[in-house]
Amino acid sequence: MERVPEPELMDDPAQARAYAAADFSEPHDRFVQLFGECFPGVAVGGPVLDLGCGPADIACRFARAHPACTVVGVDGSAAMLEEGRRLLVRQGLAGRITLHRVYLSAETPDPLVPGAPYETVICNSLLHHLADPMVLWTTLRRVAVPGARILVMDLLRPATPARARELVAAYAGEEPEILRRDFHRSLLAAYRPEEVWLQLQEAGLSQLAVQVVSDRHFIVHGQL
Repeated sequence: MERVPEPELMDDPAQARAYAAADFSEPHDRFVQLFGECFPGVAVGGPVLDLGCGPADIACRFARAHPACTVVGVDGSAAMLEEGRRLLVRQGLAGRITLHRVYLSAETPDPLVPGAPYETVICNSLLHHLADPMVLWTTLRRVAVPGARILVMDLLRPATPARARELVAAYAGEEPEILRRDFHRSLLAAYRPEEVWLQLQEAGLSQLAVQVVSDRHFIVHGQL
């Protein structure tokens, strides 16, 4: 199935509210678990960069799992960041997590990422939003120190449109229509592992590994 791009920014307030209210505990807890599996025994301290943090749910889960760290979340959507700031207040994490509006795109190839460079960079579900995937990989090279720990998780494009519909029914069948619609669009816009591997080679990041971890997710992980 050919990739069908979707909008890079999720800046509709109703869309942001729906994402902030949704229960993503299973994939987001899995993200934190996968970090521990990829970097066993590592006690993360100091600042961590969360690229494309959205409403900051993973940033909060990561901060609770690694109490010695702070998290800097960046996202291009003001609506998502507003929902994220509300979450930080509710969870009492505003002192450990800061959120900044940073738009990564081919048109703005060198945006200011506060606090760079970082020893740990995490990223969930940003790649499939990017029309030019190299934006993510070149940003990683710029904002991470040599030896930095990297974990990127994203959706896996299904082989057929029918399979995409099956995944929506299985994982978002009871969700509001806006979430079902966006999940379907995101599956169609996602990249395949072999495509990501070629992207990493082009970016000079072939030391990173690509691994399928579920029927709808893959990860990219390793050290720069």
